[in-house]
Amino acid sequence: MCSMSLVVIAAQLVQDDLTLTRRLGQTVSFSCAGTDQCSGSVVYWYQKKETETFRVILYINRYDGGIGRYYNHPQENDFSPVKGKGWELQIEKVKQDHSASYYCSCRISGSHSFCIALFHRGPYYDFHYYHEIFGSGTKLHVTDEQVVKPVVSVYPAASRDQQGGRTSLLCVASDMVPPQVQFSWKRRKENDPVEMLTHAEGEQLVLRESGRTISILVVDQDAFYTYNYRCQVQHEGGAVEARTEQVVPVDPVQSRYQVKLLCLLYTALIVKSLVYCCGLSLLRSLRDQGLLTDSRSAFLKISFQKV
Repeated sequence: MCSMSLVVIAAQLVQDDLTLTRRLGQTVSFSCAGTDQCSGSVVYWYQKKETETFRVILYINRYDGGIGRYYNHPQENDFSPVKGKGWELQIEKVKQDHSASYYCSCRISGSHSFCIALFHRGPYYDFHYYHEIFGSGTKLHVTDEQVVKPVVSVYPAASRDQQGGRTSLLCVASDMVPPQVQFSWKRRKENDPVEMLTHAEGEQLVLRESGRTISILVVDQDAFYTYNYRCQVQHEGGAVEARTEQVVPVDPVQSRYQVKLLCLLYTALIVKSLVYCCGLSLLRSLRDQGLLTDSRSAFLKISFQKV
């Protein structure tokens, strides 16, 4: 019989630093772990600025630190390899226009077996290919501001007896500098060790707005009764956990207000997005009709962004 097989390896490079904050003229290095799974000898580094697409800066040979600058990046001479746990990407003197996210990447191989069938029999062929894997990225902030850890709080976001047999927890991280954070949820049975919560064990949603980032965890009602939950927030200033891992018993009246607050938050975010999109569409229409100058269009666009 003729059969087919596809070998796919789920892989990702590891960039432990979510953000790095530096002042002008300071040195910064970006690490990239997990390169031992790469099929080739080189690791590529990409730069992603807010309003631009990904651009290759250079590649670094992961064995000897040799570099290749063949991509015409305007800042390529500002970057160099430095020996850390592996070969890292370094900027010796940070400039303001280095503010961006930096991603490492390499190529790994896979294989695909197939055959040409003739009366259910046939020769087998192995097809080998390469695909690229990336790290999660590290965002560089160039600023004189001090790094400030977030304030983290956990709230029950809905009643335990809501329809569908599911309930929600709200984790709010606020007042942090820089604003980027990463959430993880933990749970613990009485007298058992703490365990990390996987996505299969709870539905998670992250909302971002000015001054705060919110993680919503939706879990089954049975699990809610069985475990105590707590939220951990990873930040450049260090990991911060909510003050309590025990969910406060939910008062029915208080629960209704919490549900209304959550709905109001969703509504505000949706309305804000609609107003901004409609405003931009109106400005573009007026400008195309010649009824709006470029300077006034820019002013009104800034006004809409502040809504």
